[in-house]
Amino acid sequence: MVEIFWYITASLLAGVGTGLVGLSAATVMVPILIVLCPSFAGETGAYQATAIALASDILGSAVTSATYIRHKNIDLRRGWIMLVCIIGMCTLGSFAAWKAGNVVLGGFTLFLTFCIGIRFLVKPSTERTDTESKGAKLDGKGVAVSLFFGLTIGFGTGFVGSGGGMMMLVVFTAFLGMELKAAVGTSTFIMTFTALIASVSHILIHPAILLERWPVLLLCMTVATAASLISARFANRVDSRTVGLVTGGLLTVLGGALILLHYWEAIKAVPVLRGVLACTLEFLEYIVPAAILLLCLHHFFNIPSHVFRKLLHLAAFTCLVEMMWAAEAWYQASLTAVLFAAVVYPILRALENRTWFSGLFVQKGPGEVKKSLLLLFFMDAALVAVCWGGFGLPWVAATAILMWGTGDGAAALVGHRFGKHHVALPLADPRKTWEGTGAMALVSTTIGTAAMLILTAMPWHQCLLFALATSVPGAYTELITRNGNDTVTVPVVDAVVLLALVLLTAN
Repeated sequence: MVEIFWYITASLLAGVGTGLVGLSAATVMVPILIVLCPSFAGETGAYQATAIALASDILGSAVTSATYIRHKNIDLRRGWIMLVCIIGMCTLGSFAAWKAGNVVLGGFTLFLTFCIGIRFLVKPSTERTDTESKGAKLDGKGVAVSLFFGLTIGFGTGFVGSGGGMMMLVVFTAFLGMELKAAVGTSTFIMTFTALIASVSHILIHPAILLERWPVLLLCMTVATAASLISARFANRVDSRTVGLVTGGLLTVLGGALILLHYWEAIKAVPVLRGVLACTLEFLEYIVPAAILLLCLHHFFNIPSHVFRKLLHLAAFTCLVEMMWAAEAWYQASLTAVLFAAVVYPILRALENRTWFSGLFVQKGPGEVKKSLLLLFFMDAALVAVCWGGFGLPWVAATAILMWGTGDGAAALVGHRFGKHHVALPLADPRKTWEGTGAMALVSTTIGTAAMLILTAMPWHQCLLFALATSVPGAYTELITRNGNDTVTVPVVDAVVLLALVLLTAN
């Protein structure tokens, strides 16, 4: 039953990838079948998985290309040379694959899938400004590009059993100037023939391969075809930008997951990577339920925007402490923070111009959310490296972040509701109030004391003294910091004060 679940999951993901972006079914199905299905772990497991994936590609690519043809999203004037070269070399690659056995599984394609996903998140629209691009004939450069990539992609598709769709998508959009929908339609049209040829070649080489697995083949083909048809219809009914965003999200998540799946054993063998993965999983276990809860609150309850904004901040800074808690070493926590920022940043950049995005995340100005995210996670990485890596005191970084996060939230909420007396101190922001500043100092002191009582062996009176001595300069730093940079300045000041207090008391 477990294997059946993975058969359906692999086929479903493969079909969506084919219908939406022209992704070869083998790119998704082969790693899942080999890694997660014990029955494919034998000597011929990779070859069997590839044969099943290619066979599933036939109908999936056929219904996908038919859908794109009906919507006139196909451009064979610039794709015919690729078609001829790929079909010719695909057969040769298929025979070479049998000699290679399980050695090659298309690892390069997985990284390509991930990178293309990031690319479409950053720039979701591939619409060209010139109206004559669609259906334009190839020039000399286009012919050379088509010949080169057609020959290499054709052989690679037959040899590895995957990668053809992604490589064609890159060539058609980046080198031949096709719009995304036309590129997908043309690539799936070509894949229909390559999948047929490669599948037949595999059967002729070793007929028992598919005969032994005919129930799996039938199930995978049915699910993949249905998913391809539905996703292709969706892609042709929405605008190119939406297709690009959905494409980017799908390929980024899928590529990342497949990379982990494909190199799982190698990752587990490297302590740094294993630690980063553990931190990431711990982070996801925390942030996903938190995000769902916040979205439910936002949807069903009329929460004031400034309150919802601080709830988002609460989820963000507490997840940093969660990652530190999961890490075995400081560099694992720092790398996880940097990795998360690097992955999420292009997603936020792609979405920030959407009206619903600014409303949902209570964005005060263009680019505020992505800026705050970068500042928050890079600040966390730096604090962890200094406090934990440099001084061996991870609790200092955790306490500084908690004191800033809770104190800043209290200052905003109390200042908004009760703030009447504006602060007139040197360099202070005149919009800040004594009520908000007092709330920040009080909450920071309380949370800091509690954190140190839990994370250290210091007596309560020392914890309270350290928290008081830290909250005052932290509150003043918040007063004089503008443009949202308190995400960095306040926790850094808090950490510096705590480190100084520890060093002074140690002597």
